[in-house]
Amino acid sequence: KDDPNVFIAGDLLWYPVQGQPKINQAPDVMVVIGRPKGHRPSYKTWVEDNLNPQVTFEIASHTNTIKELEEDKLKFYQTHGVEEYYLFDPNRTKLKGWLRSSEKLEPIPQMLGWVSPRLGITFDLVESELVLYYPNGERFATYLEIVEQRDMAQQQRDMAQQQRDVAQQQRDMAQQQVEFERLEKEQAQEALEQQRLEKAQAQEALEQQRLEKAQAQEALELERSRMKALLEQLKAQGINPEDFDL
Repeated sequence: KDDPNVFIAGDLLWYPVQGQPKINQAPDVMVVIGRPKGHRPSYKTWVEDNLNPQVTFEIASHTNTIKELEEDKLKFYQTHGVEEYYLFDPNRTKLKGWLRSSEKLEPIPQMLGWVSPRLGITFDLVESELVLYYPNGERFATYLEIVEQRDMAQQQRDMAQQQRDVAQQQRDMAQQQVEFERLEKEQAQEALEQQRLEKAQAQEALEQQRLEKAQAQEALELERSRMKALLEQLKAQGINPEDFDL
């Protein structure tokens, strides 16, 4: 069941003849031994190393007729190289099979306990249900079991995705916190630099005021010295400035 070179498909159109698309069937299940697994929109024999399905399965339903299943499809599978053809009618609890003998698919006389030559699986009917067993004796999962397994697997995938989403949200929140702290630190640093700049500017203004005051004081002292020298010159010339009515 895990062989990578066994292709199994359900309800997939099979075209056995190149250039004749009207010749086709869509078996409920077909098995091709020797072709790799993988998605295909259809199965075209000439694309697949000219390998036809070796085993086909059909499940009868209200849309099928006995003629369609036991004559038309049987003839198609016989013509195009199918080695084993199995038909199960759940409404009538009928299990039939045909095995290739030379050029024909011959009926298998007894299907209960039959072992497929190609697949090695064993057929049985248990309480009106078709039961298949692997070569190692392990029972095939029923449809309901497969659905439950798929649902459980999907739930596990959903939970794992939720956990990944939560972990991603936590990482995003942690990153946002780091960015917030970094921004706060930058803003605090900018505020500190602004305070330092303002303090330096205030200090510079104070120094400028001191310089201007010193320059004014120096100019005043210079003017006083000039006036004093002028008075002394006037007195030396016998001129008393106090005699002038200024």
